Amino acid sequence: MAPLAVLLAVALAIDAAAFSTNFGVASPATMLRPSTHLYENFGFDFAEDQVENTPQIILGEANYKKWVNGVDPNNMLNRQYALFTRVRELGLIEKTAELGVLSKLEKQGLTLEKTEELLPLLEQFGVLSLVGNNQQLLINGVAPLAVEGAPFILPVIAKALDIGPPAFYGAAAAVTGVEGLLFANNIQVPFIGLPAGGVLGLVLIPLSVVLGGVGVALGSLKD
Repeated sequence: MAPLAVLLAVALAIDAAAFSTNFGVASPATMLRPSTHLYENFGFDFAEDQVENTPQIILGEANYKKWVNGVDPNNMLNRQYALFTRVRELGLIEKTAELGVLSKLEKQGLTLEKTEELLPLLEQFGVLSLVGNNQQLLINGVAPLAVEGAPFILPVIAKALDIGPPAFYGAAAAVTGVEGLLFANNIQVPFIGLPAGGVLGLVLIPLSVVLGGVGVALGSLKD
């Protein structure tokens, strides 16, 4: 009889749990389940208002970053690329001096006086303001690529400066040619199946523009 009584007790417990769930009575498991509500309305009037539902301490980007810093000072959200530390560790200043990059720039016409003359022009076109307003993006996005690749890029730049503007024109034409070949042959990126011309074009096209612009700038300096 004892086993039969145990089975009856278990069956009654299951029925009671199902009954309470069906009639809106929260079970312990339901009460412990985390909420899945979203607290962003994405600008839709019918969605929930994040101001009403989000704790003030994390409402807004600035507050959220401050709160994350309090939880973990070494967080990815606020971490900044150690620009000057990496420049020192990689010995980029010494390598620049050894390759004579600055002296070669002077031979191409980029003297200190010419640099000072270019600053008002850069400000006129909004370049300096653009850099000043996007420091975080440049330090964490562009600087790592430039600094970490500098040991391999500096020797190439030094050789190109020996040749002058034609080297940069040729490099721009070569990069443009590679992009054209990718499109002409309909080459696909492995595993993802996307056109290589479209994917690599996000890098190759701006690179060709920059190389051509450097060539034009060096040519204008000599003029």
